[in-house]
Amino acid sequence: MDRVRPSAPQLAGLEPYDPKYLPARTLLSANENPLDVDARLRGEIMREVGALSFNRYPDPLANDLRDLIAQANGLAREQVLVGNGGDELLFNLALAWGGPGRTMLNLPPTFSVYAANARLTNTAVADVPRLPDFSADEDAVLARVAQGGIDYAVVTSPNNPTGNLAGEAFLERLLDATDALVVVDEAYFEFSGVTMAGALARHRNLCVLRTFSKAYSLAGVRMGYVLASAEVVRELVKVRQPYSVDAVSQAIARVVYANRAAFEAGVARIVSERERLFGGLGKLPGMTVFPSAANYLLVRMDAAAAPAPAPAGDAERAGRAWQWLYGRGVLVRDFSRTPLLEGCLRVSVGTPEENDALLAALRDFALNGE
Repeated sequence: MDRVRPSAPQLAGLEPYDPKYLPARTLLSANENPLDVDARLRGEIMREVGALSFNRYPDPLANDLRDLIAQANGLAREQVLVGNGGDELLFNLALAWGGPGRTMLNLPPTFSVYAANARLTNTAVADVPRLPDFSADEDAVLARVAQGGIDYAVVTSPNNPTGNLAGEAFLERLLDATDALVVVDEAYFEFSGVTMAGALARHRNLCVLRTFSKAYSLAGVRMGYVLASAEVVRELVKVRQPYSVDAVSQAIARVVYANRAAFEAGVARIVSERERLFGGLGKLPGMTVFPSAANYLLVRMDAAAAPAPAPAGDAERAGRAWQWLYGRGVLVRDFSRTPLLEGCLRVSVGTPEENDALLAALRDFALNGE
């Protein structure tokens, strides 16, 4: 037969997530750690991997790694679940708490995968847009929750791509106001030092999500984890794919997590470079750079005619800036035509040399690229 039935109706018109990877000398688009795992840890990793039996399935729940993470966070193993990157865990959360007749609370602009997962699982999305400074509209969020019908909410802190933190007092109020599962995505928390993990003992409806991809330099390995109540973890185990985290990734993650203190100096260097980059970008004309607690900065190309009380981004100018940068070997993330982020580019914090290349290219654009 030369035809096939249509795919599921929720896929109609859905664009797959595109990280917009392109080859470039200076890669500042994906919020990766510019510092790779050092030679000493690589040697230890190779010894661990060399001892594996590749013909055997891995521990399906990665219990040795769960124990390491649980102990570090003062939790029981049953309160930790690892996944194939944070992305798998986010999809599992949509499977377990979403579905037909159920609703997710979303705070755009934020990571687009949240809403995409909701659509894939036939979950309705209740959007509460952020304020002009990209902070959460706390009163509007609490008002929407008070209406009822929210099954889970995702609040990113620091938020991607805007970089700002969610207030701890706001999150406590949200957790107290609803029995919905509140997922606090802390993929970048090592760069802020701010976490809600300490609130797990007070809130059974809290789930904290983290990743090895950023601070621990393992974007290429795919490893994430959640901290939650044992009952939340039990539900997530029901929907996860068997053996989703392979033995090699488990071995790498065990070594890295046991030696996580070795990454603290690198994180501190990235934070220092973030502040230097923030200062340099802030001196360039026609651009607004937003404060960030993560390892990236959001830069808006300002529209010349926009009135001061209502600043607006210039999507056309931002598109030209992206092309100008890429033509000089610098790849950043283009959000210039994304709703609520019009005129914006997101730049990852790189090495000093990479950051200097970005600043020089943007300075040239500001002076010559109009």
